[in-house]
Amino acid sequence: MSTFQVLLEIGDLQGTRFESQQAWVDTGAFYTQAPRSLLRRVGVVPSFRRTFLMANGRRAQQQVGWAMARLEGESIPTPIVFATEGSPVLLGAYTLEGFALIPDPVNRRLVPMEALPLLSLF
Repeated sequence: MSTFQVLLEIGDLQGTRFESQQAWVDTGAFYTQAPRSLLRRVGVVPSFRRTFLMANGRRAQQQVGWAMARLEGESIPTPIVFATEGSPVLLGAYTLEGFALIPDPVNRRLVPMEALPLLSLF
C-alpha cells in the first residue's frame, strides 16, 4: 500500500544516467515501476514480460527491464516495470528488499532491517 514518498534515482545498468523521482513506497507492488518515457530517457531497455494483477482485478502484461536504483547514495540493480504514461513511480517490495530496507509508515521513512534472515544448513 502506498503510504509515503521517497526520493528515488533511476538509471541505466552502467550507472551513467540517472533521473530523480518522488516514488511512492508500495509494499503491495512486487516490482518497482516508472513511466516508459522516463526509463527510455535513462537508457533502460525491456528485457522480459510479466503478467500483473492490477488493483481493479484485471490482469495485464507489462514489459520489464533492468535498471539501477539509487537511494541515499547506495545503488543496486533491480527489475523495473515499464508503466503507462501518467502512472506514478512506485518503489516495490523487490527493490526494498534489495536495499535491506523496510517502511516505517508512522514516521514516513525507510529504515534498515535490523538483521537479514539467513538460513544456515551447517
